[in-house]
Amino acid sequence: MKVLFLGNLWPEPVSSAAGTRIMQLIQAFQNMNAEVHFACAARKTPLSEDLSKNNVAEQIIQLNNSSFDAYIRDLNPQIVVFDKFVIEEQFGWRVKEQCPDAIRILETIDLHGLRKGREAALKAGKPFSEKYSHNDFAKRELASIYRCDLTLVISGFEMKLLKEFFKVPDQQVFYLPFLVYPISDEIVSNWKPFEKRKHFVTIGNFRHEPNWLSVRYLKTEIWPLIRKQLPEAEMCIYGSYPAEKHTQLHNPKENFYVLGRAESAHKVIEDARVLLAPLLTGAGLKGKLLDAMQCGTPAVTTKVGAEGMHGNLEFNGNVTDDFSDFADAAVSLYKDPEAWSKAQQNGVEIVNKRFQQSYWLRVFHSKITELLEHLEQNRQSNFTGAILWHQSLQASKFMSKWIEEKNK
Repeated sequence: MKVLFLGNLWPEPVSSAAGTRIMQLIQAFQNMNAEVHFACAARKTPLSEDLSKNNVAEQIIQLNNSSFDAYIRDLNPQIVVFDKFVIEEQFGWRVKEQCPDAIRILETIDLHGLRKGREAALKAGKPFSEKYSHNDFAKRELASIYRCDLTLVISGFEMKLLKEFFKVPDQQVFYLPFLVYPISDEIVSNWKPFEKRKHFVTIGNFRHEPNWLSVRYLKTEIWPLIRKQLPEAEMCIYGSYPAEKHTQLHNPKENFYVLGRAESAHKVIEDARVLLAPLLTGAGLKGKLLDAMQCGTPAVTTKVGAEGMHGNLEFNGNVTDDFSDFADAAVSLYKDPEAWSKAQQNGVEIVNKRFQQSYWLRVFHSKITELLEHLEQNRQSNFTGAILWHQSLQASKFMSKWIEEKNK
């Protein structure tokens, strides 16, 4: 079986949770003995994963160019995965025309419509409500979901939103969280103990707006409150692609350090005593919080940060949207070894019960097998998708053709 991933960017697992997620999906298909290909029109960066080392065939493609038609027709994959809805808009119609029997899968990473809606609410100074879900990103994303045969959703909260608010049928969406190995007793025994850890840490790609906003809140609202109670503690900020506006926040006199990309996210997180993530926008699951759990590092975050992470289990730390409470919770965890140890154990339970790779791979493989066997039946029951494939609604297709002719 051939599986083709069409990427918005080349995966960068060292710099983003999105890159890690794509690598997990590639491995999931390889565990099904699939031959995996990855095609992308973006330029590679020094942080891009060398997919060839993972037995993945790489292909550079062009936007708005019929050369892609010949490429995918010759490859003839049984499954095509779009790693964002904008990629499905660009290439979905070409896949459908050249390989009509190929299963088309959309990987959302996170719901962009939800993220953009939260950003709009924050900018307006109002709490997020359903009206902010009515944005152009959400409309385009939902259209892409219906045009595909299956959409992978990483967060239980977003599954509920799609099913209950947007009324997307069950058959169109599939819950697939992070896929990680369980935390064994041996791993726990090798973690640094409370007394050998110090300082606070946060981490995240600076190009991702929610991460940048959270660093600003740390600097202006939260860290001054923590410093009053813990004057010797340091706040260490790590993240790829820092720009001048980010590094300007670096202030050693305030023990506030903007340190750029960490060579190893787990190394800097496991050295810290507490991870802070004051996220007020964003969507999906937060890779930094999963990393913290895997490193035995308790965390303090917001409701958006914890969303979809712990389900009905106790969080590995504290969750609050009030900045004063946030600072107090951070100080309390930092000073109380008993509460700290309890939060650490909560993280172990969350990882082992909610994200265990072996369980979710079996569920995912079963779903893919079912889809391969009943693809035509599934498409017959998705009439909304058929409507969206009507030529009168194919703006992306005809715009792409127009651009290609213009480029000639």
